[in-house]
Amino acid sequence: MSSVAVLTPESFAEHRSGLGDQETRGGVPEDEAYIPTYLEAFPPLPEKGTPGDKSGEPIGAWSKIRPIKSSVITQVFHVPLEERRYKDNSQFGEGEEAKVCLDIMQKTGAHIELSLAKDQGLSIMVTGKLDSVMKARKEIVARLQTQASATVTIPKEHHRFVIGKNGEKLQELELKTATKINIPRPDDPSNQIKITGTKEGIEKSRHEILLISAEQDKRAVERINLEKVFHPFIAGAYNKVVQEIMQETGARINIPPPSINKDEIFITGEKEPVAQAGTRIRKIYEDKKRKTTTISVEVKKSQHKYIIGPKGNTLQEILDMTGVSVEMPSLESSSETIILRGEPDKLGPALTQVYAKAKSVMVAEVTAPAWLHRFIIGKKGQNIGRITQQLPKVHIEFTDGDDKITLEGPTEEVEIAQTQIQDIINDLLTRMDYTEITVEQKYHRHLIGKNGANINRIKEQYKVSVRIPPDNEKSHLIRIEGEPQGVQLAKKELLEMAIRMENERTKDLIIEQRLHRSIIGQKGEKIKEVRDKFPEVIINFPDPVQKSDIVQLRGPKNEVEKCGKFLQKVIADLIENSYSVSIPIFKQFHKNIIGKGGANIKKIREETNTKIDLPTENSNSEVILITGKKANCEAARDRILAIQRELANIKEVDVLIPAKLHNSLIGAKGRLVRSLMEECGGVHIHFPSEGSGSDKVTIRGPVEEVEKARKQLLQLAEEKQINNCTVELHAKPEYHKFLIGRGGGNIRRVRDRTGARIIFPAADDRDQELITIVGKEEAIKQAHKELEILIKNLDNVIEDLMIVDPKYHRHFVARRGQVLREIAEEYGGVTVSFPRTGVQSDRVVLKGAKDCVEAAKRRIQEIIGDLEAQVTLECVIPQRFHRAVMGLKGSKVQQITRDYDVQIKFPERDESQGLDLHPQENGDMNSDLRESEHTPRKCDVIIISGRKEKCEAAREALLALVPVTVDVEVPFDLHRYIIGQKGSGIRKMMEEYEVNIAVPPPEQQSDVIKITGLAVNLERARAGILERVRELQAEQEDRALRGFKLIMSVDPKYHPKIIGRKGAVISQIRKDHDVNIQFPDKGDENQDMISITGYERNTESAKDAIMKIVADLEEMVSEDINLDHRVHARIIGGRGKAVRKIMEEFKVKPPHSVHSEGLSNSRLLVAETSRLTGPCF
Repeated sequence: MSSVAVLTPESFAEHRSGLGDQETRGGVPEDEAYIPTYLEAFPPLPEKGTPGDKSGEPIGAWSKIRPIKSSVITQVFHVPLEERRYKDNSQFGEGEEAKVCLDIMQKTGAHIELSLAKDQGLSIMVTGKLDSVMKARKEIVARLQTQASATVTIPKEHHRFVIGKNGEKLQELELKTATKINIPRPDDPSNQIKITGTKEGIEKSRHEILLISAEQDKRAVERINLEKVFHPFIAGAYNKVVQEIMQETGARINIPPPSINKDEIFITGEKEPVAQAGTRIRKIYEDKKRKTTTISVEVKKSQHKYIIGPKGNTLQEILDMTGVSVEMPSLESSSETIILRGEPDKLGPALTQVYAKAKSVMVAEVTAPAWLHRFIIGKKGQNIGRITQQLPKVHIEFTDGDDKITLEGPTEEVEIAQTQIQDIINDLLTRMDYTEITVEQKYHRHLIGKNGANINRIKEQYKVSVRIPPDNEKSHLIRIEGEPQGVQLAKKELLEMAIRMENERTKDLIIEQRLHRSIIGQKGEKIKEVRDKFPEVIINFPDPVQKSDIVQLRGPKNEVEKCGKFLQKVIADLIENSYSVSIPIFKQFHKNIIGKGGANIKKIREETNTKIDLPTENSNSEVILITGKKANCEAARDRILAIQRELANIKEVDVLIPAKLHNSLIGAKGRLVRSLMEECGGVHIHFPSEGSGSDKVTIRGPVEEVEKARKQLLQLAEEKQINNCTVELHAKPEYHKFLIGRGGGNIRRVRDRTGARIIFPAADDRDQELITIVGKEEAIKQAHKELEILIKNLDNVIEDLMIVDPKYHRHFVARRGQVLREIAEEYGGVTVSFPRTGVQSDRVVLKGAKDCVEAAKRRIQEIIGDLEAQVTLECVIPQRFHRAVMGLKGSKVQQITRDYDVQIKFPERDESQGLDLHPQENGDMNSDLRESEHTPRKCDVIIISGRKEKCEAAREALLALVPVTVDVEVPFDLHRYIIGQKGSGIRKMMEEYEVNIAVPPPEQQSDVIKITGLAVNLERARAGILERVRELQAEQEDRALRGFKLIMSVDPKYHPKIIGRKGAVISQIRKDHDVNIQFPDKGDENQDMISITGYERNTESAKDAIMKIVADLEEMVSEDINLDHRVHARIIGGRGKAVRKIMEEFKVKPPHSVHSEGLSNSRLLVAETSRLTGPCF
């Protein structure tokens, strides 16, 4: 729901649609055109009972309304007339208020309905989720209601409590009261808060702010300025002292951290606890100031971080153990002086701890070439990881490009780590090497390969590191590092690759850019196949932006030649498959060519192996494009044309016209042939492509129109051959309709008299004044002369009068003068002026070209004649069908008005009639209409005005639009299949047959499906549903037949043989007989039972196949042979080759136990055979 409603019955029906859906539990509404009565839309409120009376039931229609879910709420509020911002006199629901509400609905997602009270006040109902409703209400009050403002004064320090954390409190308050609250900025000394909104909202907001301020008045804040150096004693080690004070007093204490150079300590809370906490803090300060003294020591700056410790923990540790505060200079400062503050007897131990912490960490350096660092670290940090695991307190740092390694940590552990790293370096230096080679930079990317394929292979193969400089360094030096042998092999291969590239050949292929994408393929799969076929050839396509046709091949000469030939063959195939043919097909037949669910077009595409593109539904084009091989395209074209011929009386003829005349017959921008096609009822005229040399021109369309077009085309061709000329003249576009005349009568008379063809510009032509005359020289001169006279007369403006009875004036000026506009368009822009409203005159003034004025006068007389002969008929259609009869935005009734030249007036809605007590049943199309004819209600009567015969035809057309309902019996168990997944099946049928299908809810267990729609569509829809039912029943029967189950008993020892290796035997049986075969699971009681499921005859044949295998197995015998275990390996052979050869030669095979249990050292080799004629060995 996204439209502003004016609380009409229609809007309320939409608003309650969710409730209706809830009541039907997902069923499709039986009657989409149903309109509730006024009493339903606005039920009276229940009478107020006594306060203690809870037994009374809700009264009237309110008992039907179910409780709204908690996620959706509704709020109603009133805006008095004097507070309405927009009081315009436009029709309610169409002014600024409606636009504002639409905008608010789009922004918030809430649904808004407006209604106008008798006192002209505005009632607003907002429905939606709580958050959306609150936002919408705030927007409505701000934009539809006049705003007032007020100020409230509270202490400046209370402002932050009104704002709340991240402004959340302020936002909540604004939403709750629908006001705008402006709070002064912190740097603004003002303590006044400004509130803007409605009077009621301002009062609520003011009250809430004063409540917040009153709450804060009960609290106290104290600031104490104490020297920063004594803050550590007040906080205590690890904040123990300050936490103890807060716990005992209940006050909150905020001490600035060491990094902030402020002396001020904040205490907040109730007044008495704040005072107690302040006293305690001052006492600690005075005590420490009196008892403490300081000493200063110099410690290297690099050692300061060890005294501070991680997150200052070391300083806290010293303070906790000795009660001495250690003051460190900032890290940015160059000072090395550290100050210790505490009682004199405790400064000594504290100083000892400071020196101990400073000297607890050592820094050492180990020298190692930078290229060796990654080998010292090891793969995934293995080498260095062993050291850090063994010595976790040691930090090891490698610096890129620097030949040193830094170690930091406890002295003993650093020395151990230094020794271990030095050992690794010495070992690596003895067995690692590096070398540098020079290769021109232009070859570097080829050495790397696509996505690094070449260089990664070399690194992996030779276990080396290869550094190729980036392009911006413009260096030719490549460095190889690793084991000496690997370095030398990698160097050799890289140099060979560089030499080979120097001897490579580059070849350019000219390939049309339009084919590049086809050669590359989707996601590059086709070009990948080419590259895999020719791995040594690099294929480079130009960037699409360059619009270049050059594709570059680079690689060894022979490979480049082979790749070039292969690509040429690919291009030839593509060109052969890119043949295209366009065929014009009448637009109304496109859906038949596509077929149901695209079945027809898909079948044609698959069987002809072509690509077929149809224009979009909203396109004016009728051309279907077919792409593929020439023979395939022609086959697809013939099949599409055959479909069109079956659907309509379409004829196709070929006319032989010399190719040299084709361009002149087509005309400039196709004007001449287009005018010929339009004149002959929209036939399609197809000329062969330019340069083909063919004389065959094809004409396709309805039989009569094709013959007419053929004669005219041959006549034009004959004229062109004899002596054909073309002349152009200009006329104002508004004159064109008059020159053409009604139904083309005027221009046809000129052509008949002169024999010349006159072509007017199409709607998309740039020059809308250009008229082209084609024909013989004499005919052109005569036609040109006649047209010039007509145009000159049109330019000769005159003024004329005519008498029109005032009772007919309204007809001409109604609907914003539509009739007069049509006359002006048809008769060269003539101006027709009727007397103003209230002036008693019958004189009508016409101004324009003389011929146009005369023609317009005749047309007005014709209209008056129609009005004098006008009758009024009544068409009785029940009111609930009116919306369906009108169509979307009145489209259906407007079409009838145009087709029959009548006026149709629908009655005002009668909201007091209540529900229709006689619903239409079982497709009785005229039951309501017959009943209404005896007792017609005013709200059911539609008035039709016009000529009698046209009114009667229009009435029949209106009655044909009345929707009817029929019942179709469909077994309840098939309903879910009719509906389809997520309703897709029923939605598709409704769209295809243009009807509404209502399936009863599951709890009703009903077999009746109701179809509602136009009578012409109902039978098709009914047949479609019944056909679907037959299909579903056939599927059910088939499933039942396929569900036949056969159980057979087979000795479990044969099961592995029946299954076969990796299930090959049983899979083949399943495939051959289309059955499902299930073997018992381990642990089942009946280990010999095999179940076969499928058609009965298939299960029997599968059983026979299994029994045949079992019979073969039962004929086999097995024999144990004792062999010395030492010869087993020789008998088996490499990967079992020897034993397989024996098995194949003597047609024996090992039983399952050989594979599953193996052979013991002195056990036997088991063999099976069905033809044991002698010993195997």
